[in-house]
Amino acid sequence: MSDVMSAIIDALAVHFKEPARDLEARLAAEGHEFPIDSIFIAEILTDIEAKYQIKVSANAEVARSARSVLTFAHTVHCIITESS
Repeated sequence: MSDVMSAIIDALAVHFKEPARDLEARLAAEGHEFPIDSIFIAEILTDIEAKYQIKVSANAEVARSARSVLTFAHTVHCIITESS
């Protein structure tokens, strides 16, 4: 699992008050389609921006990607890679 995916899973686990490994197992079992509300996306992005010293624009691509944890992590990973 990528560092970005781990960071997002960790943030979601805190939000949902469950261990990260349990959430990861649930996502694997149910599929990575797991909608995230926009307020929580902003919180996750703030954490990711601070951790990776980047700026993620809250644009339509990022908003669409929030329908899936995996897609959201991939989108943020691409932004981090492009920023490096």
